[in-house]
Amino acid sequence: MLRKSKTALLLAILLFIAGCGQTDKTDTITIAQNGTAKAVIVVAVDATEAERHAAAELADFLQQITGDKFQILPPPADSKSRLLVGPGAAKLASADFSTEGLGQDGIIIRNVGDDLILAGGRPRGTLYAVYTFLEDNLGCRWWSSKVSTIPKKPTVIVGDLDTRYWPALEYREPYWFDAFDADWAVRNKSNGQRPGLDAKRGGKHIYEGFVHTFNRLVPPDKYFKDHPEWFSEIKGKRTHNRAQLCLTNEQMYQELLKNLKAQLRNNPAATIASVSQNDWHGNCQCSKCAAIEKEEGSPAGLMLRFVNRVAEDIEDEFPNIAISTLAYQYTRKPPKITKPRHNVIVRLCSIECSFSKPLSDERNKEFGDDIVGWSKICNRLYIWDYTTNFRHHIMPHPNLLVLGPNVKFFADHNVKGIFEQGAYTTNGAEMAELRAWVLAKLLWDPARDGQELIDEFIAGYYGPAGPHIKNYLQVTHDAVEATGDKLGCFSKDTAKFLSFETLSKGWTHLKAAEAAVRDDPDLRFRVQVAQLPIIYTFMMHWNEMRKKAETADADWPMPKTIEAANEHFMEIARKKNMTRLDEWNEGFGALERALERANK
Repeated sequence: MLRKSKTALLLAILLFIAGCGQTDKTDTITIAQNGTAKAVIVVAVDATEAERHAAAELADFLQQITGDKFQILPPPADSKSRLLVGPGAAKLASADFSTEGLGQDGIIIRNVGDDLILAGGRPRGTLYAVYTFLEDNLGCRWWSSKVSTIPKKPTVIVGDLDTRYWPALEYREPYWFDAFDADWAVRNKSNGQRPGLDAKRGGKHIYEGFVHTFNRLVPPDKYFKDHPEWFSEIKGKRTHNRAQLCLTNEQMYQELLKNLKAQLRNNPAATIASVSQNDWHGNCQCSKCAAIEKEEGSPAGLMLRFVNRVAEDIEDEFPNIAISTLAYQYTRKPPKITKPRHNVIVRLCSIECSFSKPLSDERNKEFGDDIVGWSKICNRLYIWDYTTNFRHHIMPHPNLLVLGPNVKFFADHNVKGIFEQGAYTTNGAEMAELRAWVLAKLLWDPARDGQELIDEFIAGYYGPAGPHIKNYLQVTHDAVEATGDKLGCFSKDTAKFLSFETLSKGWTHLKAAEAAVRDDPDLRFRVQVAQLPIIYTFMMHWNEMRKKAETADADWPMPKTIEAANEHFMEIARKKNMTRLDEWNEGFGALERALERANK
């Protein structure tokens, strides 16, 4: 939560009572007046690369806002008003200034006399202080990698600022394609693995092997022939086909440890190493493994014993590395006995859940029980959450209302990092930019109201079309609520909520949205992208939808032919640089098959 001090107000009252009105210090700072810069930006000579970039970003955006160029100077830069960027510069206004307790990402925004401190923990805190100031005090927004709102304010006066904030989540990653843009990521305070966050952008958490690493650490092509006992025993037979490792085999353990250490030596920038099960079931059923799983009440117990040992054995050589593993599918249930070591991260995965309801809902009770259990034993609990439909990236996926409650639910259970997996392989997925931005804001501050963030994005990104976009989204969310459909991350296009009535009603709002911005090509194109999910779903069931329209004696909302609908869809999709419709398959094969079905 933002912690705001009332010291400045109390001091002003005391000075007034004491008759000390002669002071020339004020509680406001004039940064620009009538389009002329009235302050300078100060950054220490020994500032980090990220702090120097923060100063450059501040100068750039202030120039866009006010119309004038702002100088960046080394200390002392005597001037009436100074914008002090970074801990070194901050000491000019406060000799005892400290970032203690802020970690790597925490921020301080504070005015001291005629100076404004914008600083934070290293490596990223100062960057985040600058971006927070630009957002919260000057109204800047970076909606997507290509769309921003930078207000025009010839006069900028700020004051009574005293913010000290550190995020509850050490790892924050909205894993959506557009969110991989490095500038968007740092400006929206994402610090996860995928974006190209170099040193000037504060760096990031770097994994050695991101996930599902058993086959990478002990490749079956290399080892199975000579060491089948290193791999899972399933129904009395050793196999590597869609299987795991035998976690009680000592020789296998030593080989995995050797291979992991070699990988870490080749990746000195890594901060986390993944030792995690492959992306399927197939855990070992040999007598030794089965006995430990029975004792622990969950296969997670055996996994943790194995991973804890790895974490202990690499700690001397790699003291700054945490070992990450999964609580996923067969390992999701927490164990009875073993607890993760201090340098072990457990990533709990919500893949089985319904995302039309909050994860705290009774429908997701098993997951809720598991997060309670893990939060009791794990000091570095991470979440792998799912915010798209992998089977149909472009289909309506009404999960927006649970984004805020779910992130808060995670934070309330002492989660330290969240990976929000979305449509990560293509542009153009359903409401992709909205989800990425809203998730970034929630991950930075889980106390934010998800609905307010959704409304803010819709207004900023869609302009006058916003109310109609909001109405469209309400239609799909009301429909999934009314039908009671489970909204999984692999939902089919036959879901009950995708009815002719729902799609037609949604289309009416989307056409009204387009009409509201018909004279603005950029806004109109954003609306046309938002229309693609409805067109896609109609095309997937073209003949069936035509029959339903006839039965209901309803107007047909789509073009007369599926070929015309497809031509329009592909025109917008190409312009948006969309390359696929689902997680696995390049291209537009699903629509090609829909065309064939419609013409049979």
